Amino acid sequence: MDNPAFVLLEAELRESYRMVQRIDDRIRQRHATYKNTPENLDSMAYQIHNLFGAYEECFQIIANFFENHIEGARYHADLLRRMRLEIAGIRPALLSESTYELLDELRRFRHFFRHAYGVELDPERVGKVVQIALQLVEPFQKDMESFLAQLKSQP
Repeated sequence: MDNPAFVLLEAELRESYRMVQRIDDRIRQRHATYKNTPENLDSMAYQIHNLFGAYEECFQIIANFFENHIEGARYHADLLRRMRLEIAGIRPALLSESTYELLDELRRFRHFFRHAYGVELDPERVGKVVQIALQLVEPFQKDMESFLAQLKSQP
């Protein structure tokens, strides 16, 4: 890959990933002292919403860099799906299948959260999504490092 272009992509992707790490740290801190109250439930759901948004920013950087234009009603699902695809001659896949599945659970929760006006959050559902979120940082980082290494080795 052209070195200046790769350096820019890598810098933007790593900067965006730092936001993922900050939100993940916030979720871990809150989870360690979590008490099941409506306020804490709302706060945790909001952090999960933010976490997926931070992951999605990484996806947008990659899609924009490789001119993968995505639009429409299924934008978020399509963008995530695109990140698990290898595009021959253009870029490797960013996400493994297992990381994709975890992120898709977060995406679905985020969609629910954004559109659940006046609906009470289910503590079990939020708890399940928190557990998924806590599992994601390591596999995503591994996928991202593999993605960057593959790009770096391309001519």
